[in-house]
Parts: sequence; C-alpha cells; structure tokens
Amino acid sequence: MAELRRDPIVGRWVIVDTDHPTKPEDFEREEHSYRAGDCPFCYGNEGLTPPEIEAIRDPSTHPNTPGWQVRTIANKFPALQIEGEIERHGLGLYDMSNGIGAHEIIIQTPYHHKELADLEDYEVENTIKMYCRRMTDLSRDSRFKYIMLFKNHGPSAGASLEHPHTQLIALPMIPKNVQEELEGAFEYFEYRERCVFCDMLRQELQEKERVIFENKYFLAFCPYVSRFAFEVWITPKKHQDAFCQMNQEQIQELAKILKAVLARVNEVLFRPAYNFIIYTSPLNVEHKEGYHWHIEIMPKLTRVAGFEWGTGFYIVPTPPELAAKYLKG
Repeated sequence: MAELRRDPIVGRWVIVDTDHPTKPEDFEREEHSYRAGDCPFCYGNEGLTPPEIEAIRDPSTHPNTPGWQVRTIANKFPALQIEGEIERHGLGLYDMSNGIGAHEIIIQTPYHHKELADLEDYEVENTIKMYCRRMTDLSRDSRFKYIMLFKNHGPSAGASLEHPHTQLIALPMIPKNVQEELEGAFEYFEYRERCVFCDMLRQELQEKERVIFENKYFLAFCPYVSRFAFEVWITPKKHQDAFCQMNQEQIQELAKILKAVLARVNEVLFRPAYNFIIYTSPLNVEHKEGYHWHIEIMPKLTRVAGFEWGTGFYIVPTPPELAAKYLKG
C-alpha cells in the first residue's frame, strides 16, 4: 500500500509509492543536444547580450569583452522591469500592481558544455559568490520584498538556452509558495520555540536513511515528504535564515556539496533535466525567527498532471529512502 506523508512546514500531503517504486532506469530520459558558436552566452559573444551588470573576470580585461569567469546581464526579455515606482490599485474586488522588479541572468561559465557538476570547485565557488553579490546588491532596493534565484536545466525544466545559466528575479511582494513555507516555519517556531528545519536536520542525521552527503557546514538529503522522485535538499547544518550570510569557508563547502549532488544526479539518472531553487528569507519586511534557507533540487523525471494540479497532492513513484540509496553510491 502507498503511503500518505504530510509536510510539517506547509502541511502539504504527498502520495509515496513504497510498494512498486520506480528505479532510475525506468524514467524517460531527455536527450540533450548542444549548439555552441552562435550562442549569445558563449565566450567571445559578449556583444550579443545586454550590457554586463557585474562579472568575475581577469582584472586586466574590460566589461563586455572576453576574460570573464562568471558574468551577470539583464534578461533580454525580462518578466519584470526595474525602472519605475510600484503602483498598486484596486479594480473592483481585484488588486493590481505594475510589473516592477528585476530579472537577471547569471552566466555560470564561459564553457557551453559545462554544467555546475562539470566545473572545478573554485568555479562553482565563483558562481555562488556571484549569486550572493547580486542578491546583496538588489536587497538594498526598498521596492523589493523577495529575491528568487533559480536554475532551469533542460527544455522540460523550462530552459530556453542551453548554455549553463541561472536566473534571478527580484519581486515587489513575497510569492505564495514562499509565504506558505514562511508561515509554516513561523508557526512551528512560535509553538515550539525551535526551527522546524533544524528539527528536520536533527532527525535526518539521527536516522541517516535519507542522507546523501554531509560536510562540516551542510547536509544533502532526500526529504521525507518529497514531492518529486529523487528530490534533494541542501541545508546549512547551523541555523541561518538568509543565503548571503555565508562566509568564505561556508561558500567553499557549499560549492563542494552542490557539485557532488548534481554529479550523482547526473550519474544515477542519466543527466536529467532539473530545476533548483534557493529559498531564503524575504527582504525589507519585519524579521521573524524560525526560517532556515535551503536549496531544493528537483529532477524532471515525471509529469505533473491533472490529479496533482487539482488536489495539491503529489504522487512520488520512488520513495526518498530508496532514492537516497541510489544517490549515495
């Protein structure tokens, strides 16, 4: 019989198939083709993108030229515009706001064929440093309440360009999914005077059944209430509510564990499409205790269909305990 599992943070229920679990080789595999040369994100094609916002580059080189390792540009087709002031108003019973925000592209590497799992540790560190630099810079803008940093890898995960990149969108409000997670964490803290994420980490470390990797600062595990097969979370072991609170040593350790997880996902699941999202505390709002930043990695192995959309239940064909065994190696 399948199991129903309830997420202690937001109260979401999922259905986990523990009787007939799906193995890595049973999922449909997405074929990837790579076309360099005319790619606007490739080395030497800097003139094909919007102007450079910021870059980690050789100090002897100039913006919008070769010589960079990580490069940030504005999205050529942004979801939100950074210019202007927020204007909210009502239309009968509806609330409206103009599309103010920021939408940036962080090009992770000059190499068209190298994803994070294929880079050297220091190159992944540079990518994470750029994430923090851009998030810190945009957090100074009082118009913004949340910064969502996410990666789409592969067409079925929403990637429109093949060159490895991450997207960052600054929003003038806290999105619903994040708000639900925040409220669940705050309610847990108010009731127990402890962080729910810290309690989850303690239990995962005690049981060890779903842990994939661990280092001095971070734990990577398949969450007990996974929504997707082979879903992985990376969480700081010491309580930390914002992504950009990391010091240099923590960034180095995060780079290692992120690279290790993505390499195992590629190896076990035959280089699947995936999304990862960095969940962090909101900006320019009253601070509340109890939230804990983390990264969620979701391989695209199955399709979300009518039952999931209609009910909010997710059907998970591979139990996280079994997924962790595969990913541990």
